[in-house]
Amino acid sequence: MNTKLAKILITASGMALMALPAVAETVIIGMFGNPTPMQAARAEKKFEAATGWDIEWRVFGSGTEVIAAMASGDVQLSELGSSPLAIGASQGVDFKMFLVAHGLGTAESLIAKNGSGIEKLEDIKGKRIAVPVGSTAHYSLMGALAHSGMAETDLTIVNLPADQIAAAWDSGQVDGAFIWEPVQNQILQSGTFIVGADQTAQWGYPTFDAWVVNSDFAEANADALVAFAKVMDEANQAYLADPAAWTADNPTVQAIAQITGAAADQVPAILKGFTFIPLADQLSDTWMGNAAATMKNTADFLVKAGRIDAAADDYSAFVTTSVIEAAK
Repeated sequence: MNTKLAKILITASGMALMALPAVAETVIIGMFGNPTPMQAARAEKKFEAATGWDIEWRVFGSGTEVIAAMASGDVQLSELGSSPLAIGASQGVDFKMFLVAHGLGTAESLIAKNGSGIEKLEDIKGKRIAVPVGSTAHYSLMGALAHSGMAETDLTIVNLPADQIAAAWDSGQVDGAFIWEPVQNQILQSGTFIVGADQTAQWGYPTFDAWVVNSDFAEANADALVAFAKVMDEANQAYLADPAAWTADNPTVQAIAQITGAAADQVPAILKGFTFIPLADQLSDTWMGNAAATMKNTADFLVKAGRIDAAADDYSAFVTTSVIEAAK
């Protein structure tokens, strides 16, 4: 082969390689599968379009599962409740909170089974209450106990993942449960609302779900994380603009129901239980602006409750505001 021909072939092959589409990076993203506005964006693959990632969404049943996945490196980005967030940070897991997914109001609540004899909070003494231990719901339950002057030993706490609570409820293994949607809505069909996380927050035990990311991954994917936050905000803003329009026959609500497995006629009520925070408000003292202090307060409470051995002096290393600042 002469030199001129070789150069032509090399150039042609190089151009062919350049013409091949880039292979998108596969990113595993953890979440709890709540019927929230972002699920509609997920159904339409808006996150993939904005970030350029090939996303594998992985649904977790509790925060302890997320912590283990983040610690092992199986998941680089995930939704995580405020209580397990404090637990993971106290254990030194490499992640940073970069966005509040939503505040937890009546979307997490204590529900009493009909016929259990539980009509008010104090009635759970001596009863069997199911909750995923280490979760935000567990933190809210402990806060409710502290507020009412009860100890954990005054009742039987049944540690169950969310997806097993309805079965335990139906089989008579528990008298009540502190749990989130959509399980909460399932058990409410034969149960009674007692107290929600909105009330326990007023008692000094606030809870929320946050988005956390591995530090190295965040550094390598700064622009994509900003795009991720913008898609999340767009989805939330669509709901906040007109919540009344999100009825069971709304196409967006039906998309949320289909991808999460929730019943479409239950989604509107479930959505009302969450507090969705626009990007413009994320850095307020109620949310990201005070996240490190909230994490510290949560960790201190968990130490007193015997759930973790020690709390750090400062949790600011586990919070970054750079994504929100760039996305606003």
